[in-house]
Amino acid sequence: MNESLNDLLAAANQIILGKDRQIRLAVCCLLAKGHLLIEDVPGVGKTTLAHTLARLFGLDYQRIQFTSDILPADIVGSTVFSADQQHFAFHHGPIFKQMILADEINRASPRAQSALLEAMEERQVTVDGATHVLPEPFFVIATQNPAHHIGTFPLPESQLDRFLMRIELGYPDRGAERELLSGQTRKHLLDALPVSMPAETLLKLQRDVPNVHAAPALLDYVQDIVEFTRQSEHYFCGLSPRAGLALLTAAKSWAFLDGRDAVLPEDVQAVLPAVAGHRLCPGAGASELNVAPILNNVPAIWGHGRQPFAAAFG
Repeated sequence: MNESLNDLLAAANQIILGKDRQIRLAVCCLLAKGHLLIEDVPGVGKTTLAHTLARLFGLDYQRIQFTSDILPADIVGSTVFSADQQHFAFHHGPIFKQMILADEINRASPRAQSALLEAMEERQVTVDGATHVLPEPFFVIATQNPAHHIGTFPLPESQLDRFLMRIELGYPDRGAERELLSGQTRKHLLDALPVSMPAETLLKLQRDVPNVHAAPALLDYVQDIVEFTRQSEHYFCGLSPRAGLALLTAAKSWAFLDGRDAVLPEDVQAVLPAVAGHRLCPGAGASELNVAPILNNVPAIWGHGRQPFAAAFG
């Protein structure tokens, strides 16, 4: 199964050039049954990454373009009266797909943004008192432009917390950009991209991820990280219990992606910026958020004796 994941990652890297780490984080997020937020300037491949993952996993894919005038009903659907049959019927909105690309989510009003809250947390939507279950797997990739761009509405903390990870793609390096300029268009390559792993297999992998072992020493490390953020002057407010669970789940998924059945501190460290970055606010006097103080000040130790983490397995 690890070979299949490696093949999938290799195929994705043929489409999104020079972004191996970001692709691994996105696949890790999907394996953990989480949702992904990609924040970056237009034109760096945010939409292409979402479409690539949908094709490789064989998922039903729907792009929803968020604009200032979009309404919740445009996303989740609405109940319409049928004159012929003399009863109300629910018309499904575009959210009823396995993978949703919420494109430029921060261009929509807070009212429209809130239409995703129940869907992302409960995997269902409620319209006119009736609950409608979303398909499985269900995965939201949202893109947003930087907050200083014109016509954007900042995502509230409650909405940000629904995303397991937030990543940035950034500009490609010179070699990757030359390959991009001299090669085929991404659309042409996407059209020819075969399914690498069917949705049924993805569902099985998602069920396997929680079985990755986290030793007591690893849980100590996660708790130390969470506690540090709550006490440190570097951050205005610390990570919540749900954020701690998200960090552990993402670390398990990262270990699983590496073909291991136990979590190491390196797994936690690998996913920490993507999991914690959008959940923390910089403290007084800080111009931007930085998770380096966490990595520099929270040692990987075990138990009350402050032994090295490796002692947990000795």
